[in-house]
Amino acid sequence: MRLVIFAVGNPSRGDDALGPILMAELESWNLPDLRLVGDFQLQIEHALDLDDRDLALFIDAGTGTPAPFSFQEIRPAPDHSITSHALSPEAVLYVYGEIRRPPPPAFVLCVRGEDFRLGEGLSQAAKLHLAAGRHHLQACLASADAEHWRQLTG
Repeated sequence: MRLVIFAVGNPSRGDDALGPILMAELESWNLPDLRLVGDFQLQIEHALDLDDRDLALFIDAGTGTPAPFSFQEIRPAPDHSITSHALSPEAVLYVYGEIRRPPPPAFVLCVRGEDFRLGEGLSQAAKLHLAAGRHHLQACLASADAEHWRQLTG
């Protein structure tokens, strides 16, 4: 299964670093057929990173996310953010479907963050949420298959 993982967040903004931290860990795991894409926010150009992929995962931090994380399948959907900056994962899938073909199955792992202030490190709560998110990510990557991942949603 050819997987693309998008890790979104700003390492300089406290708990917004959760996505980049997980991406840095993923880089050391040396997984086959994995494309890693990291950025501060999703852009319209990220739709092209879905080319030749069978499965997609978006990792981000969220303030309204149930602790310690949420994991769900998403579908393509246009939103009001379709400009040249700051797309939702659903909008990235939608753009891909408009310019190429139907996108691969896609999921979002959103780890709860508490403090997003500039210049801060991870909050204590985010460190606990990160550990739970990492464990869930490992369970997902044990079998990078959409059907397996659907069993892990909830």
